[in-house]
Amino acid sequence: MMLSAGFCVAEPNYTQDTSEWPNAASCANSDAWLVEHHDKIRVMRPRVLVINFANANPAKRMRQQTEQLIRALAESTRYQGYKNRSAPAFLQYKVFKYVDLRDGTSGNSQLTPVKKDAAPGAMNFDNGALFSARYAVYWGVRDPGNPERYLRLDELIDRGYVHEIWYFIDPDGKVRCFECVEMKPRYDEQLRRISNAWVQAGNGGDEDQPWIGRSVRINCLNWTRGIGCGMENLGHALEGMAHSRAIPYFTRYFYEYAMFDLDTRYGLPFNSLYATKMAPGQVSYPAVRTMRVIVNERTYVVSNYVAAGGNVHFPPNATGHYDQNNTTPVLSTIEDWRIGSGANGTDVAKAWSANVLRRYAEDAPDCMGKWLIYWRQNMPGLDNRQKDDGGRPMKNWWPFLFY
Repeated sequence: MMLSAGFCVAEPNYTQDTSEWPNAASCANSDAWLVEHHDKIRVMRPRVLVINFANANPAKRMRQQTEQLIRALAESTRYQGYKNRSAPAFLQYKVFKYVDLRDGTSGNSQLTPVKKDAAPGAMNFDNGALFSARYAVYWGVRDPGNPERYLRLDELIDRGYVHEIWYFIDPDGKVRCFECVEMKPRYDEQLRRISNAWVQAGNGGDEDQPWIGRSVRINCLNWTRGIGCGMENLGHALEGMAHSRAIPYFTRYFYEYAMFDLDTRYGLPFNSLYATKMAPGQVSYPAVRTMRVIVNERTYVVSNYVAAGGNVHFPPNATGHYDQNNTTPVLSTIEDWRIGSGANGTDVAKAWSANVLRRYAEDAPDCMGKWLIYWRQNMPGLDNRQKDDGGRPMKNWWPFLFY
């Protein structure tokens, strides 16, 4: 089943320019139009609903944090922008609406949806409640066909008003959320939608969240942290989308780029460095082409090691989780991955170190932010130079976010 476009002639009014999405022909997540016109899209301007549940988070700061995250995401989708200053930002998020639900109490607002029956220590933020008629009143969008009622979140998504949700909470220990959840339709190898099949495609999932027939990504932001941490949430969402296999094309190439193929590439008994403990020094590089890694108290040595693009926790030369400051060089093809600029069409491997990340330090200074901007800039984006297995131009990965 492929969904057609929603009510795109209603507010908000969308452009007639079909090189931009959303537009008057297609304005909702998971439209069949997105698949059919994937390669013609030049810019995406998804609308995000921003919600503040954190009582200590001033409305001004919520807006500043949101705007900073939007700018960092835009920068991260300028394909190899560190080489090409004129590279356009492909993802240009816009705020659909700010909803301030603070109530003056301490910690999180009493309006924060929490599951009363959640097990101690379990994730208890109730994503499903956001789709209820109760919360529709807070979103404040009246039904054009019946002004006496408000549109629920699923209706806002179906009509193309909203494409993504970001909400801020206080880390008071009482509200526990997954970093980023997403329910996504499944597609086959030819990018054809598989009936009404869907999967959890985020960094975790809420079994009580309703399936609405369209994809929706919900990002939980700790208001006391910064933009880099928000980038990290969305980076894990990319990994989750690949792990879900919702889009086999994306999984195939993302696994190679993000090095979730160490088992098949180097014959290791684990597929990525996520298998290591959360402790420094689990990985080392005795030489520029050698990796030494400790997993389950056993040491593995990989000779002729060449890193590809790395993943959220592990840049090409990381010595452990979250290491984005190692200046010891390791060979990596990240800047030429599947481009084949070397002899006989091979990818050029260069000595890579964290020095290249300094330029992003102000854009997203905390968590893995500076690494993630650079990491995303090297993914196949608009007018990328990568090739797929058949030698064809690689599809821009960013439209997959809204399939």
